Amino acid sequence: MTVTIFVPGDSAALAVGADKVAAAIEREATARGIDVHVVRNGSRGLLWLEPLVEVRSDHQRVAYGPVKASDVSGLFDANFLEGGEHPLLHGQTKDMPFLSRQTRLTFSRCGVTDPLSLEDYRHYQGLKGLEKAIAMAPADIVKQVADSGLRGRGGAGFPTGIKWKTVLDAPGDRKYIVCNADEGDSGTFSDRMIMEGDPFVLIEGMAIAGLATGATKGYVYTRSEYPHAIHVMTEAIRIAREAGILGPSVMGSGRAFDMEVRMGAGAYVCGEETSLLNSLEGKRGIVRAKPPLPALQGLFGCPTVVNNVMSLASVPVIMDRGAAFYRDYGVGRSHGTIPIQLAGNVKHGGLYETAFGLTLGELVYDIGGGTANGRPVKAVQVGGPLGAYFPPSLFDTIFDYEAFAAKDGLIGHAGIVVFDDTVDMLKQARFAMEFCAVESCGKCTPCRIGSTRGVETVDRIARGIEPEKNRALLGDLCNTMKFGSLCALGGFTPYPVMSAMTHFPEDFAPTPLVEAAE
Repeated sequence: MTVTIFVPGDSAALAVGADKVAAAIEREATARGIDVHVVRNGSRGLLWLEPLVEVRSDHQRVAYGPVKASDVSGLFDANFLEGGEHPLLHGQTKDMPFLSRQTRLTFSRCGVTDPLSLEDYRHYQGLKGLEKAIAMAPADIVKQVADSGLRGRGGAGFPTGIKWKTVLDAPGDRKYIVCNADEGDSGTFSDRMIMEGDPFVLIEGMAIAGLATGATKGYVYTRSEYPHAIHVMTEAIRIAREAGILGPSVMGSGRAFDMEVRMGAGAYVCGEETSLLNSLEGKRGIVRAKPPLPALQGLFGCPTVVNNVMSLASVPVIMDRGAAFYRDYGVGRSHGTIPIQLAGNVKHGGLYETAFGLTLGELVYDIGGGTANGRPVKAVQVGGPLGAYFPPSLFDTIFDYEAFAAKDGLIGHAGIVVFDDTVDMLKQARFAMEFCAVESCGKCTPCRIGSTRGVETVDRIARGIEPEKNRALLGDLCNTMKFGSLCALGGFTPYPVMSAMTHFPEDFAPTPLVEAAE
């Protein structure tokens, strides 16, 4: 009897030796005359336990981790193929607390299936959303997405249904679906996990978007730093095309949609939709002025849907289970689930998909387990390098677009980076300005010049030069950047700077200049 063993091929697992573990398992099984089948699945998202090896028997999966190649012989000795006791044993995977408390809709298959097995994808309810969409009129598909309350998961939180309806109603002989997979925020990896662990859900979501809006061509724009994601997505598209899921007649519907992967050079500003479109067209990645909106004049001047990976990957379950099913999750105007990524100095770093509404404190302490080194948490940054820093006094803030906006923060791509009490928040503020200066496309003055002046101003505060005057100057500078920049790069840089000054004033206190010892 062949035993199936799952060893993740996800980048996070590869970084800590998953390939060596898979090879060691196959060698050990051959040497012992045991018949095994090793499947390279995606990651479950428990990154502190990677590589997380799972053994399937009697329709259950038992987890061991983190496994090193040197552990493999001992696992065989402990009869891990039948769930034998071992210090690395975690019991049945589905019962692990980090997983069992989640609401996995978008990530329901990630880490469960073989990413490139269309048979696996169908077995776990894949393509049901697309099948239902094919039987619907475009306007009805758009209405279902709108009624679900799905909002852009890339950061802005703009209602997805409104964007799709704009493209549907826009005149044009050719329309496009562009997936923004240029995941550049610190502490974020959900897009990569989907592309590496469940690529067909993104393909399905983009095909539905095409049917809904009349677009016949799609592009997945991702960064050169994601070679494994690019490989898996490209291969999955080929498989889907051969199976008739993509092409001139999507699943025999007579309606066309095809897609391909395009690789960017890694400029952070190309995460902004108009810069991304310029890059796709082969131009320099600089921001376009709006209007016109991309939904009306986007890629090659045609009506274009630009959605994040998570937005598009959420669509299949909405089409399959219905708008009301999805909308019932969450709080306020934040509907559905969101994949929260825990990173930085945190004990249990990883991806946690849940409905909107948990507090920041619950995410950091109950789910993340606090800091990895046991020191007190001083701050968390939510929303990437341009997100605000929140102190523990704001940890009662619920994960909700409006709740974060009310506290001068933003959810962004839902990455949470944890810092302990040794962090210097003045240095973090300086980093935000420096990051903006390096990554600015240079088109608008507030971003291009403001960020450089920001670095200089923070440095003067650090040296104790007219600290009160320079703190006021830094505040004025942030105000100019926030309201004067063309895009979110310059417009959001003030969030980390101002939140650091507001919540951690002690780190911006004047430091007397010390004369050098003679």
